[in-house]
Amino acid sequence: MSLSNSKSARVWLLVAALGGCHDGGTPTQAESDAMTPSAAAGSGAPGAFGAKPTTVSDPQTPSKPSNDVAVAPNTEKPSGQQPPVAAAMYALAKVSTCDDAEQKLRDAAIAEMNAQLDTNLANYLRSGGFCVYPTAALPANSGPTSAPAPSKDASAPSAGPTAVSTTNNQVASVDEADFIKNDDHYIYQVGKGALRVLEAWPAASTHEVGRIALDGTPLKLFVAGDRAVVYVSVPRNANANTNASSKVAGSGAVIAGGSSACTYGYGCTFSGDGTDTGILLFDVTDRTAPKLLHRYDINSSLIAARRIDNAVHTVVAKLDSNFGVKLQPDTLRSCMPLTDQLKDQAKTEFEKLRKDNIALIQNKPLADMLPSLRVDGTATEPSCDAIYRAADSGSAFTSLVSFDMSKSEAPGMQTIISRPGAVYASESSLYIAVPQAQASNQPWFDALPNEKEASTLHAFRIGKDPKASAYLGSGVVKGRVLNQFSMDEYQGNLRIATTTGHLPSPDAHNTLSVLTLQEGRLQQQGLIDHIAPSEDIRSVRFDGERGFMVTFKKTDPLFAFDLKDPKAPKLLGELMIPGFSTYIHMLDDKHLLTIGYDADDHGDFAFFDGVILQIFDVSDPKHLALQHKAIIGTRGSSSEALADHLAFTLFQGKLALPMTICEGGGDGTYGTNMTFSGLIVYDVSVEKGFSERGRVANPPTPSGQYDHSLCSNWWSNASSEVKRSLFMDDFVYAVSANGLHVQDTRAMGKDVATVVF
Repeated sequence: MSLSNSKSARVWLLVAALGGCHDGGTPTQAESDAMTPSAAAGSGAPGAFGAKPTTVSDPQTPSKPSNDVAVAPNTEKPSGQQPPVAAAMYALAKVSTCDDAEQKLRDAAIAEMNAQLDTNLANYLRSGGFCVYPTAALPANSGPTSAPAPSKDASAPSAGPTAVSTTNNQVASVDEADFIKNDDHYIYQVGKGALRVLEAWPAASTHEVGRIALDGTPLKLFVAGDRAVVYVSVPRNANANTNASSKVAGSGAVIAGGSSACTYGYGCTFSGDGTDTGILLFDVTDRTAPKLLHRYDINSSLIAARRIDNAVHTVVAKLDSNFGVKLQPDTLRSCMPLTDQLKDQAKTEFEKLRKDNIALIQNKPLADMLPSLRVDGTATEPSCDAIYRAADSGSAFTSLVSFDMSKSEAPGMQTIISRPGAVYASESSLYIAVPQAQASNQPWFDALPNEKEASTLHAFRIGKDPKASAYLGSGVVKGRVLNQFSMDEYQGNLRIATTTGHLPSPDAHNTLSVLTLQEGRLQQQGLIDHIAPSEDIRSVRFDGERGFMVTFKKTDPLFAFDLKDPKAPKLLGELMIPGFSTYIHMLDDKHLLTIGYDADDHGDFAFFDGVILQIFDVSDPKHLALQHKAIIGTRGSSSEALADHLAFTLFQGKLALPMTICEGGGDGTYGTNMTFSGLIVYDVSVEKGFSERGRVANPPTPSGQYDHSLCSNWWSNASSEVKRSLFMDDFVYAVSANGLHVQDTRAMGKDVATVVF
């Protein structure tokens, strides 16, 4: 069954590559203050070959999601318990044979290709001839071939610090990959073509002790004991069909490789960067000379990675089957008025291209279509035993790759035929939430016939034993998730917060659903619908039997939920204050610490303004209270922690935040004077609130002067060169892509050590 001829599928998984993320540029003042957010991510997504099929809606490139929205004040109270909205229940079917998988892939690929050719031909004939430019081949990237020899004077480690900070993981026992890691003595960093090991204690003598060149662009890593796992990206073959529109842009942290990871989904999609992924396993027993043990290469892009003890679980996505098809005839005449003769010629050339493409698809080996794994350069046999598909699906794959970093065993791989999405993981389960949008006259979810947006949910078993990893089941809920914090598992139940619609539509609203896995299906247990009408979610945090949500239109409603009974979740309280929070941190069991943006209320709309830190008392969820707040800078100020929780470091009462501070703005006007870029350390307490302890300056230009133009940066992107921080006892380490600065928090203002990467 193909995408084009299906009439009765129970569920339609849009499997084409997600495209159209905004490029992170800065809109004009007029644009930002009158902007209407675009359709949901995934709505009418481009097909796997890069053009837009006629069978789905045809979105434009999404505009910046706006928080400066001209809408009427929200006088309607959020609703509580609502009549249930049935969640569609389905399970993906296991592919019976490789022949079955092969035929389904070829049928889907041909259907997508046909639709895209039809669209391109129609556009050509309608537009009077469009210009076609050659696409430059991606250069081969073998990575650095050598690196400076590591220092050989590294002495035996001295006694380490008494306490150190670690990665700010969503789930304490589930480690998240990042471009920097530390233990109680060393810092491990990937970037600029290498894995580096720094001896970080004593702090004043921090220096590099080991380095090894990496074949590929470094992305992230894990470290556990004497083993390290490093992720690198590798560009596709120049002849491969790489969809440039799938490149990630928008909100999220700048990773070591220089691209942007979608961590905060308000303006980007969880689609990967279109490259292949290399997973490198190192022995770092000798920190001066890391030793490569194994390399695992996957023809899919990195989406997310988690570590539970020595078990590493990696989510990757393959958004096309690498058929090498063309979507425009090479001989197509363009940039000129079309005559009837040229139109007839175009039709003929497109039909010839169609036949050539079908031949390519029919003759492509199965191994080239499926996600594949190479172990130490040797290809493994493709297996169809662990592939699951929907009743009507295409040629995009999302895979879970699991292995034990303490052993020399090849990874196992579980694959579903689906686009990727936001990833959440507990100690026992991993969930992927894939945004969907209804297209006219196309199959949709039976149980959600009146909804235009939904999220397909896929559950996998994970844990300390990677061999036990397995696909468990699927389901669907209305709306789309913001990020990983929109999901949480507690006592076997998945809680998920979603938004339907976009500002400033009055139909926008939010939903909190509780689901449980039963017989291979995620089935709804309880639901609260129509939370905060005409608003959208900006942050979520679950904490055991409680949940907290922040929405925004022109004020910041903080909602508290009772989730003790999964079949009857309850909305307990709300608090209205200006602005909105993008990240919620549990300061203790009675208080929330949030970071977000302040807002200037103009009655019918609001402008976002400076960065705001807040502490809320949630001990009585029916009577939420704001205890403390601190506003940093004016409009244009930003922090990496606003869009990436890994940049948020709270340690023994001290909060370290990467910051760019701009002054002179406000009331809808960006600041024109950058006064600081670097890391700010605060003392934080429930009793006293926020007190600045000191700053670690890190100007973003080689001249040492601040680039004031960065003050016009869009609110969901950060312009500070500092991206991460960590603590060892009283010392703070400010980390950028170019190096790190170390200062004593007891006497800040002067570096005690610096390292250049």
